[in-house]
Amino acid sequence: MNTPGDGQDLQHAAARKGSLLQTFKAVAWSFLGIRRSDGYARDVSQLNPVHVIAAGLLAAALFVLGVWWLVNWIVASGVAQI
Repeated sequence: MNTPGDGQDLQHAAARKGSLLQTFKAVAWSFLGIRRSDGYARDVSQLNPVHVIAAGLLAAALFVLGVWWLVNWIVASGVAQI
């Protein structure tokens, strides 16, 4: 018998086989902060939460590196005087 907190829900969620493209699209939508409720419900039911966390961490790292590169590029171009 499954009771809340016995790990069955987590095992079931980790066994989901969402596509890589679908996972990154869901993460991109979450970064923008806009998502329809039916799309969110579909993502929750189909995507593996471990993959979503990994994709989110990768996207956040790429975002930080992108901002860092942009700031360095602007400062190096001489447009921004320090």
